[in-house]
Amino acid sequence: MILAIKLAFRNLMGAGLRTWLNVLVLSFSYVVIIWLNGIMKGWDYQAKNDMTHYEIGGGQYWHGLYDPYDPFTLSESHAPIPTEFKNEIENGEMMPLLIAQGSIFPEGRMLPISIKGIPKDQTILKIPTQKLDTLTDAIPAVIGSMMANSSRLEEGERVTIRWRDANGTFDAAEIVIAGIFSSNVPGAEANQVYVSLKQLQEMMLLPGHATILTFADEKAQRSEVDGWVLKPKSELTRQVDEMIKTKSYGQTILYGILLLLAMLAIFDTQILSIFRRQKEIGTYVALGYTRKEVVMLFTVEGTMHAILAALLATAYGMPFLLWQAKVGWTMPVDTSQFGMAIAPTLYPIYTIGLVATTVAIITITTAIVSYMPSRKIAKMNPTEALRGKLQ
Repeated sequence: MILAIKLAFRNLMGAGLRTWLNVLVLSFSYVVIIWLNGIMKGWDYQAKNDMTHYEIGGGQYWHGLYDPYDPFTLSESHAPIPTEFKNEIENGEMMPLLIAQGSIFPEGRMLPISIKGIPKDQTILKIPTQKLDTLTDAIPAVIGSMMANSSRLEEGERVTIRWRDANGTFDAAEIVIAGIFSSNVPGAEANQVYVSLKQLQEMMLLPGHATILTFADEKAQRSEVDGWVLKPKSELTRQVDEMIKTKSYGQTILYGILLLLAMLAIFDTQILSIFRRQKEIGTYVALGYTRKEVVMLFTVEGTMHAILAALLATAYGMPFLLWQAKVGWTMPVDTSQFGMAIAPTLYPIYTIGLVATTVAIITITTAIVSYMPSRKIAKMNPTEALRGKLQ
């Protein structure tokens, strides 16, 4: 095997430009595949991280009637907070959230919103709820940057808010924008207005009620509670997983095209080598090489394209990938319109497993493509090969 590797390397270097063109195409495949997979991993991490910090925490309990895609359920999707969660709430390990429908009227326009009552002293989410403790004659409220852009509201501005309480009676009051946060999570920002939990319970005439219970520890063992549906973090982030899986399918087509071009070049090179080096093949057999050993020699020679490509990709690809991991890839469109957690700039994440898997797949594929034309050597007549003629 060592001798075969030495001979294969010598033959590749002797081929000159043809070898390096194949190696360059393969190295490009390495870099593109690792970069795009890194982008997907970075998006997955960023999206789930942002959702954890601004919307879902470590998981949630939903009221049995709550459906985020059906606003008509909000009037009934609330209940008194279960007594078994009292200690967790007092220790800050669980946070009740009450949701109600409402409207605001910025600049004379009516904008439908969801009013979310959240504890002022909560620490599970990064929403700046401490600003709800502002002393003012209006109701302090916090909104996200997406909501601020759509309503054209700024911090310190006042606007009228209207809601319908538990008895079906409409009421209105004035809120003041005490704070604006940015999270890249549409579910936490789009058409959402946050007020104090106690304030909203008073407004809705629902003391002690909640719609969602968000807990901090995703690894804690949780059981079902009567009237409430347990939503683990994996289920709440399933939309992100499905989107990334869909994108990965599309990327697979690009990977296939890149590999097809590289493998076609290597296949043609192997065919040409066998055709032009018949006398060399016959000489190997005459010197005592078995046909399997000659096939192995040409297979190793073809596979070494992948090894050299990996080294070349490391030389120019590593600086590029490290630079991308530092500065990120800025999305060419406004990500706030996508309806899911996508940051304007995605930072790729590269893992040893990703690099090793990519190298292994390309190397094995190259070996198979190199072996396929090399099988013809086993059918060659050594005498005819020495004369430079295929049988």
